[in-house]
Amino acid sequence: MLSLDDKKALQVKGEDCFILAECFFDRPFKRPAYLYNQRGKSAGTAHLQRNLIKFNPVLFKQNQNEFLQQVVAHEVAHLITYQLYGKVRPHGKEWQQVMIEVFNCPAKTTHNLDIKDVIGQQFEYQCLCTSHQLTVRRHNKVLKGAKYLCKGCRSTLKPSFLGES
Repeated sequence: MLSLDDKKALQVKGEDCFILAECFFDRPFKRPAYLYNQRGKSAGTAHLQRNLIKFNPVLFKQNQNEFLQQVVAHEVAHLITYQLYGKVRPHGKEWQQVMIEVFNCPAKTTHNLDIKDVIGQQFEYQCLCTSHQLTVRRHNKVLKGAKYLCKGCRSTLKPSFLGES
């Protein structure tokens, strides 16, 4: 779905990030493989042990500047942090240091991209304080007995379509 130019732009930005990290930490870093098949709401993911970064092609096409300004650095920072410190909290102080001090980027843990084209079917659930949209995967787990709690009121989410509240 991405053109060769799109893939190259992501890889060049990734390489720029690695060069910044090598200058800052005065050591080499192993370069990752890149895949362009991330699905769902995630803009990208870093697979630490596999030294791999996956990008969401749909979100990239719709948000190229945000990807090149923030998303690539975010994912590269995960790999740099892992190569430096091993297993640490995903968005902990080590990762934040790489984002802020090395890449001069805000250490945002989530994106706020428009995800309407990638979210898929949603199911409405209700707690005591509000309504929630669950994915097909979570909805099917509820049908098999799983329970989800609201982070606000801590009550169990109930399907709205059953008339329960």
